[in-house]
Amino acid sequence: MFNCEQFQISLSGYAGTLNITIHNDRRLLQMEERGVFSELPLYSREAFEVISREWLRVGWSLEYFYTFSWLGQPVLQLPEDLLRLQEVIVRLRADVIIECGVCDGGSLLFHATLMEVLGVGRVVGIDIQIRERTREVIEGHALSKRIQLIESDSSCPNLVARVQASIKPGETVMVILDSDHKRQHVANELEAWAPLVTPNSCLLVADGVMRDLADVPGGDPSWIEDNPGTAARDFLVAHPEFEMRQPEWQPNVSPLRNNITYFPGGWLWRKSENAPTAAT
Repeated sequence: MFNCEQFQISLSGYAGTLNITIHNDRRLLQMEERGVFSELPLYSREAFEVISREWLRVGWSLEYFYTFSWLGQPVLQLPEDLLRLQEVIVRLRADVIIECGVCDGGSLLFHATLMEVLGVGRVVGIDIQIRERTREVIEGHALSKRIQLIESDSSCPNLVARVQASIKPGETVMVILDSDHKRQHVANELEAWAPLVTPNSCLLVADGVMRDLADVPGGDPSWIEDNPGTAARDFLVAHPEFEMRQPEWQPNVSPLRNNITYFPGGWLWRKSENAPTAAT
């Protein structure tokens, strides 16, 4: 008899190594990985995670993420990631959300919508180049009072100082990095913006999923190492004041444990000021 609890699958990726077969009649999922065969009960948490992982990879190759909008503007995220992000923003009641990466502006409107409902907060959207049409939509929107657009390199020290000067004492600050996804650029952003994240708030590194997409159509083999998730792991080694932690699901009566996400390993939480740090 197979014991589900004995089965473990790494969510850090198995690109190009796993073949799966679903037997609906036998309620089994069969896997072959590097010549090793195994089976899972089809209606199990572990099978769901395997199937979801492949669904995510296929969907990304078909630009599934480009089929959603918020208030009419494209928002290039998975719906589950947006809902999880909403849960965090509502719990934090963040006063300031700094988002590096604007694109079509849909995510800025998403954050501003939540802040409008909560009656608190503003969004700072930063990009090295903001499209004229995007700027027109954002600045002409009813939610523009909660959005500030800045055109700049997101890791520029002068920019960081300018944004920091606008933050009032006692405000809760959250940062989202979703611009240039190269490992070194994300590393620079992490060092630049981490000091602004307030205790018990978070710094979200988007698109660590790139590692798992290296072998799909449209992917690149270099993504196995050159991705935001690698930069986040490197950052955590040097910054014990942060920890990686998936936001708690509230409520959750399901046996499921792992998000279907483009942000694996991307939720970096600043510990409370009184939390112990690693010995130096």
